[in-house]
Amino acid sequence: MYDIAKLEKYADLILKVGINLQAGEGLVLSGSTEALDLCRLVTEKAYRMGAKDVIYLPLDDAMSKARYLYGPDEAFEAYSDYRAQYLISLYEDGYQHAFIPSKDPNLLKEIEAAKIARYNRKVAGINQETGLTKYRMTGRTRWTIAAMPGTGWAKQVFPNLETGEAMKALFALIAKAVRIDQDDPIAAWAEHNRQLATVRDYLNRMRFDRLYYSGPGTDLTVGLADGHAWLGGAKDSSLGHIDFVANMPTEEVFTTPHKDRIDGTVVSTKPLSLNGNVITDMTFTFVDGKVSDFDASSGRDILAEHLKQDDGARRLGEVALVEDTSPISLTGRLFYNTLFDENASCHFAFGQSYGYAMENGTTAGKDELTARGANQSMIHTDFMVGGPALNITGYTKDNTAYPILENGVFAAALKA
Repeated sequence: MYDIAKLEKYADLILKVGINLQAGEGLVLSGSTEALDLCRLVTEKAYRMGAKDVIYLPLDDAMSKARYLYGPDEAFEAYSDYRAQYLISLYEDGYQHAFIPSKDPNLLKEIEAAKIARYNRKVAGINQETGLTKYRMTGRTRWTIAAMPGTGWAKQVFPNLETGEAMKALFALIAKAVRIDQDDPIAAWAEHNRQLATVRDYLNRMRFDRLYYSGPGTDLTVGLADGHAWLGGAKDSSLGHIDFVANMPTEEVFTTPHKDRIDGTVVSTKPLSLNGNVITDMTFTFVDGKVSDFDASSGRDILAEHLKQDDGARRLGEVALVEDTSPISLTGRLFYNTLFDENASCHFAFGQSYGYAMENGTTAGKDELTARGANQSMIHTDFMVGGPALNITGYTKDNTAYPILENGVFAAALKA
């Protein structure tokens, strides 16, 4: 169905730029059953690059939905810690992890919100208790998320096309977003990472104390964590110091907000695909870092259950800046997939902060990071707030103001 040359480039990109696989390492490949052609290419190329082993873990929408439709009560408490320990043992043995999902954004639309939240809470709790979460949140394990079209997802994006044509049209958008439509995608990513690094380095030099967001319905002050670090593009893994790109595509620079220093109101600018449901028109009011009130025109019950997951679920763990002129934004297309939509828009994330987005964060303990303002949670959920009318101003500790985003575009100083 797809151009084999582009699939070849995609597989190379995932391995050489995404996780930057090294000879002698292993690969865990969590791949959609709708992306088998790409998964097979990734597997072949990984072995050709010297991988000692490739373990394929299938992702399948129909199988996931079956639990919610037909599973007995114990099916929602059946996630055992051995599943987390299995991955931990692989990570400790030098395996890196690539994800290639094809998730239907409306997969669980008819499922009770409390049932979805219950199972997610069980999985997230085990992953956190066993320490699995820290491997990816600190960069101890290199990982990347790419994506391939799935039938449900493609029809959501292109409802007026036949399924096969919708799949091809979505793949064309993905190809553009991850730059495999270019002659040399790896070189294109090197230049892209350089540009993101320019913005990242400016923000780190400025050492802003807080950011002020203004736009239609948005009036929000976001304090930044003590010793926060801005990141963008390729990341430096904490083990071996090997660059990797966690999200493909990525257009963001991001850092850690202070969990207790967020006040005001913010309005979402794109729908959020969450737990097999689409949530639209979200508004949040923050007081002392915590959501005090919220609403949504659809999916409010799903959002309400999600924000109950734990004490950190109503606080922010990430603040990310994306120009409204990013290649994904310029497609003019809503992807109904956070991996893509977050890279078309400035966004925040509720829940867990990234250890590597703090100075010395990959070695600092949880208590130290919390004391410096980094949020702790079982969830990490991005939602989009950017657009052509968004303005962001940075304030230093002496209260000097500097423009960061003007009408959705980075100020000139960030690109110098």
